[in-house]
Amino acid sequence: MNTNEHELILKDEVYQIVGAAMEVSNQLGSGFLEAVYQEALEIELSERRIPHVPQKKIAISYKGRVLKKDYVADFLCYDLIVVEIKAIKAISGIEEAQLLNYLRATNLPLGLIVNFGTPRLDWKRYINVQISGYCGQQE
Repeated sequence: MNTNEHELILKDEVYQIVGAAMEVSNQLGSGFLEAVYQEALEIELSERRIPHVPQKKIAISYKGRVLKKDYVADFLCYDLIVVEIKAIKAISGIEEAQLLNYLRATNLPLGLIVNFGTPRLDWKRYINVQISGYCGQQE
């Protein structure tokens, strides 16, 4: 077995994004609305020079046609990673399914759900199995 076979994709980029989110969580704690964390994370990503676009409109295709309704990601980082911010008690199957659908619809390789709603930052990474060649959805 090749040792790189199980290497996490975009590992360094995710590490940088999660580090920025941890700083926001350490500074603000839990209990704010998502919009507060969105603004604070935008500041932190900028200070760390992490390439990002906030509230990025991403076209969704259906049977080869681009739909009129765009998906708006909380952030698109490195032009490859969808970052969805939550301020909820726990990440559930609903949020996970939504992110996986966004990844499939946009053909982007990786997504993160970052939840500021818990006392300690909670985050999960998901890959688009349709383009990555991996078997699992959550790495």
